[in-house]
Amino acid sequence: MSYSLIVGGVAFLVALLAGRPVVGTLRAMKVGKQISDEGPSTHQVKAGTPTMGGLLIWGTVITVTAVTNLVGRQSMFLPLGMLAATLAIGFIDDLGTLTANQRYGGLSWRVKFGLISVLSTVAALVVFYGLDAHSVNIPWAGQYDLQYAYIPIAIAVVFGTTAAVSITDGLDGLLGGTAAFAFASYAVIAFLQEQVYLGTFSFTVVGALLGFLWYNAHPAQVFMGDTGALPLGAALATVALMTGHWLLLPVVGIVFVAEAASDVIQIVYFKVTGGRRFFRMTPLHHHFELIGWSEPQVVMRMWLFGFAGGMVGIALALSV
Repeated sequence: MSYSLIVGGVAFLVALLAGRPVVGTLRAMKVGKQISDEGPSTHQVKAGTPTMGGLLIWGTVITVTAVTNLVGRQSMFLPLGMLAATLAIGFIDDLGTLTANQRYGGLSWRVKFGLISVLSTVAALVVFYGLDAHSVNIPWAGQYDLQYAYIPIAIAVVFGTTAAVSITDGLDGLLGGTAAFAFASYAVIAFLQEQVYLGTFSFTVVGALLGFLWYNAHPAQVFMGDTGALPLGAALATVALMTGHWLLLPVVGIVFVAEAASDVIQIVYFKVTGGRRFFRMTPLHHHFELIGWSEPQVVMRMWLFGFAGGMVGIALALSV
């Protein structure tokens, strides 16, 4: 594990050193983000902050992985391929959120969900046929082979995780921190299974996220954007499937589940009650802002839940 932790530390330094020129370049290119009128009014001061910071995260991950964790490890092409594909989708979508593109609102949710569905199917088939993974690890019960039923479940896992993680991106440092906890948890789980290459990849993502957070901490100098958020969800789901501990995703990613669930609850409640709202605003982090929590308070408290979820997830993985 020492080698993998060192690789994660290297990823942190690469992202930290590359961050200033990357942020400067994004600012010079005027890739400032529009702030939706549907969010809290206090967020309007963030208009024009450079977005597409995901390029810093994934540029670091791809570079460090290519040098330290790719030779002789063909299975690494799956998470790398997933993050590359979702990065492209996120990049196109982010182009539509720039202040210079007022008329273009990015990809519609139907197009975005359609593309993610296709990628989720590809990932599920590769895991099933390419990596011969078709089982689930259940705490205190052991491992069970799902056979062909695994494919639709894997598709749902990748799609749901990608969507939930993307929804969580909305406050300075929120997604970067919670995702770092989640990947660190799966890194430990991978090492428990002696999947060193997968653990190294996960720690590489953690290091890159920590370097990114240097510039994304409140008040953020750069936003992650869908360029960062979509690949985070897709890569996390892929790692979970490769460990067989995908059932622990709702625990390790408890913040992501809460954020996505708040959206679903709000929509259902709104329709059932004829226009009433269960939360003041969704996703959940906006609700907490509107009841009086400061942005740093919301982020730190959600980080605490993310860290606790990671600890419990590792404990459950040890019980299989």
